[in-house]
Amino acid sequence: MRHDVLIVGAGPTGLTLALWLTKQGIKVRIVDRNATPGTASRAMAVQARTLELYRQLGIADAVVAAGHTNFSVNIWVGGTKKAHISFADAGAEMTPYPFILVYPQDRHERLLADRLEELGVSVERGTEFVDFTDRGDHVVARLRDASGVESHAEALYLAGCDGAKSVIRHQIGSAYPGGTYDKIFYVADVRLQGAAADGEMHLALDRADFMACLAYDDAGKARLIGIVGDDGDAAKELTFGDVAHTAMTGMKLDIEAVSWFSTYRVHHRVTDHYRRGRAFLVGDAAHVHSPAGGQGMNTGIGDAANLAWKLAAVIRDEAPDNLLDTYEEERRAFAVKLVETTDRVFSFVTSDGPFADFVRTRIAPVFLPAAYRFEAAREFMFRLISQIRISYGDCAFNEGKAGDVHGGDRLPWVRANGTDNYASLSSIGWQVHVYGEAPDDLGPWCRERGIAVHVFSWSPEYGTAGLERGAAYLMRPDTYIALAANPASAAAIGHYLAERQIRL
Repeated sequence: MRHDVLIVGAGPTGLTLALWLTKQGIKVRIVDRNATPGTASRAMAVQARTLELYRQLGIADAVVAAGHTNFSVNIWVGGTKKAHISFADAGAEMTPYPFILVYPQDRHERLLADRLEELGVSVERGTEFVDFTDRGDHVVARLRDASGVESHAEALYLAGCDGAKSVIRHQIGSAYPGGTYDKIFYVADVRLQGAAADGEMHLALDRADFMACLAYDDAGKARLIGIVGDDGDAAKELTFGDVAHTAMTGMKLDIEAVSWFSTYRVHHRVTDHYRRGRAFLVGDAAHVHSPAGGQGMNTGIGDAANLAWKLAAVIRDEAPDNLLDTYEEERRAFAVKLVETTDRVFSFVTSDGPFADFVRTRIAPVFLPAAYRFEAAREFMFRLISQIRISYGDCAFNEGKAGDVHGGDRLPWVRANGTDNYASLSSIGWQVHVYGEAPDDLGPWCRERGIAVHVFSWSPEYGTAGLERGAAYLMRPDTYIALAANPASAAAIGHYLAERQIRL
């Protein structure tokens, strides 16, 4: 049986890609070499933009309910809490999800797999991807089951969601430039008590020790991330009792139990090609970076949403093949910027030396809360961490400007006149938003082509968010703006779609 898309890897990225494609009527097959779902994980943070994308899948509420909402981060130096930064204030006017959700990856994966199962697609576990051949109009993959028996699978496209050691990336010959940090890090899942066991996030910037504490419930369960040292061989033999406890002691944490402990190195790499013919790299197969800001898993999920609607459009013959080239153009540009940003932050919090210690322990605890008192700084920090700042404005596929909003931007979220302008985005498909008055011909023209039109009575809140009265915003299926047209015009939308050969 030939499927539309063969997905290799059933982590959050692969599962999200399968969900997005299945919701659009695309036939997928998803395989994973592991016999059972993961029972431990490093990825914990679910950002606001990911939850907005999950809202389109109808799973955002379930994910939020299953995780632990963190509205603040606290910075400690030398055993004293020096700063308290609230995300709730910063993001309340930007997104329905003004917080960082802490949700362990193993639980996260189980929820996604269960939702996929409800749609009639099961993960084929214990199935190893061996290699593939691109036949021009389809791919043929060689798979191997747990007993060593090999079989072949045909699909129109292949999606490599198979992690940092991606077999698919190696086969298509895509380089993976970057590097590895010298220091060895540990992760530990613990049950704790103490001053910092308050359900919030805590970061220690001590000279002798660095540690982050991420609560994932209100009963004292948390994830600790810290530095072991530089000796990778020695780190393999360490236990939790061997690592430095300076920061833990400073936070007055009492570790009651340790349920998981592991050490690892951190890499920062971005592949040079996200696509070769009918094969695509998604998530960690395409990029890895430091854990600073909790961006990694969320970036993979963003990749999946970006690629899914484009694959669906091409498979349904609603768009030409070159639409798929914009996946690399849009997502690789973001990954490169992200690696540069997280690298600077990560280097700052982990660097050795007197000057680094001085900046980290004396300057940062004063500067960060002072800067955060300014609204512009709060908004910038939240937009950056939450990933709602991501824009594809540099890609030629996106066009126009109306108000402060450009083609390629995420649609600003606004709640006005008792209406949430994101409610209509739960439908995965093209649609038009008009804020104010729409021309008479726009509705009939769009309906003929199956494009939903949503007209919102003008309210000052829309202008504050950067939207322009009377403009039309043509929304892509991933809720980014394809065209910002001022004034709203059926002719402008028609010209945009015709120029890009989008057939709706």
